[in-house]
Amino acid sequence: MDYGKYKYEQAMKAKAARKKQTKAEIKEMKFRPKIDTGDYETKKKHILRFLESGAKVKVTIMFRGREMAHPNIGLNILEKLAEDLRGQATIESQPKLEGRNMFMLIAPLKRRESAKASSRENQSDRAEDEDMPDDLDEDLDEDFDEDFDEDLDEDLDEDSDEDDAEESDDDLDEDSDKG
Repeated sequence: MDYGKYKYEQAMKAKAARKKQTKAEIKEMKFRPKIDTGDYETKKKHILRFLESGAKVKVTIMFRGREMAHPNIGLNILEKLAEDLRGQATIESQPKLEGRNMFMLIAPLKRRESAKASSRENQSDRAEDEDMPDDLDEDLDEDFDEDFDEDLDEDLDEDSDEDDAEESDDDLDEDSDKG
C-alpha cells in the first residue's frame, strides 16, 4: 500500500470524526438567595430553553455579605430547581459551595432516553387498546345493546302497570263519589 494513500485516508477519517463530534455548550444562570417566585420562574424557563437546545447549564447562587451565614437557603433553591426540572434534565454535579458561590451543573436528558421514555408510554397506551380484540369489543357492544333493550322494555312494562293501577284507583274514587 502506498504511504501517501494511507496518510490521506487517516486524514479523512480524522476530519470525519471532527465533523461528527459535538462540543457541549455550557450556559450559566445566576441566582441570588433572596430571589422571588416570579424571577425564579423566569430563570427556570430560560434554563429549560437552554436544555432544549442541548446545552448544559451551570446554575450559580451568588452570596453577598451576611448571606454567607445561610448557605442552606441557596441549597434549598438549587434543590427546588432540580425537582422542578426532574423530567427534562439530570444533575451532573451536585450543589457545592466554593467561596462565595454555590454551583450545580445540569445536563439535558439524552435524546435517546427521552425518546425511549416517550415510546414506552406510547406502547403502553397501544397495549391497553390492544388488550381487547376488535371482535370481542363488538360482541360486548351487542350484548350491552341487548341488555339495554331488555331493561328498557321491562321499565316500560312497569310504567304501564303503574298507569293501569292509577286508572283503576281513579275509577274507584269516581264510583264512590256517585254513591
